[in-house]
Amino acid sequence: MPELPEVEALRGFLDERVTGRSVERVLPVAVSVLKTYEVPPGSFRGRTCTGVHRHGKFLDLEVGGLHLVIHLARAGWLRWRETMPAQPPRPGKGPLALRVSLVGPERGGEGGGFDVTEAGTRKSLAVYCVPEAAAVPGIARLGPDPLADAFTPEIFAGLVRGQRHRIKGLLRDQGVIAGIGNAYSDEILHAAHMSPFKIAAELTEEEIAALYESLRGTLTEAVERSRGLAAGKLKSEKKTGLRVHGRTGESCPVCGDTVREVSFSDSSLQYCPTCQTGGKPLADRRMSRLLK
Repeated sequence: MPELPEVEALRGFLDERVTGRSVERVLPVAVSVLKTYEVPPGSFRGRTCTGVHRHGKFLDLEVGGLHLVIHLARAGWLRWRETMPAQPPRPGKGPLALRVSLVGPERGGEGGGFDVTEAGTRKSLAVYCVPEAAAVPGIARLGPDPLADAFTPEIFAGLVRGQRHRIKGLLRDQGVIAGIGNAYSDEILHAAHMSPFKIAAELTEEEIAALYESLRGTLTEAVERSRGLAAGKLKSEKKTGLRVHGRTGESCPVCGDTVREVSFSDSSLQYCPTCQTGGKPLADRRMSRLLK
């Protein structure tokens, strides 16, 4: 799933290419992709894009007073096209969910645009055509952005204290902190030398401070690695930059121990026992059931 660093890189990528350009057409292709009907997709035609913003994991194209908001969900991605196909896409065929065509630099000329695709059969990518970004329920409930200047150690501590939840889940809760998902929560906790199962309310002030530094540092480094890359190269960059997430069975780059995994019904987490849990493997109930 694209998380804050990848969505921020896509924001910058799009901002350079669409700001100041007029929209030719916004075409939902997948039947279920459009989640709002107050603003028809045709309303964007002829309007000029004035900027591209990010809210957590949401991309927000501001177009002539309207907003085209995209959430890539688990398997969505963006593909830039210098020229658009002459034939319109066939609904229900392939991974294409949305196509946005732009007017060229010359009036009426070919302007390229971008496709939004979603792999797999589990479709959860969402597109919203709204008068303001806050009209999207997922944006309205977002917690603070962890890379914003206003996200201070004091703000973070206030979000963590008293929370009787595992710290891994708390970091992923979009209503608490916006933009962190499964992969970067693993990376943040590894950098902080902290168990993903640790209860947030039990953290000491020193642990909270260390976790804040790991959070800011991990996300900032990931954003810097991705900055300026073409959309097609962001996925591979994310994978090469991860130390434990998605690396079950490999050696921890810090201590050399074997990276382990805990599986859940629809996801998994990775961690290093030596770095994070005092050398003790965490219980994997799903695997325990399989071995009985």
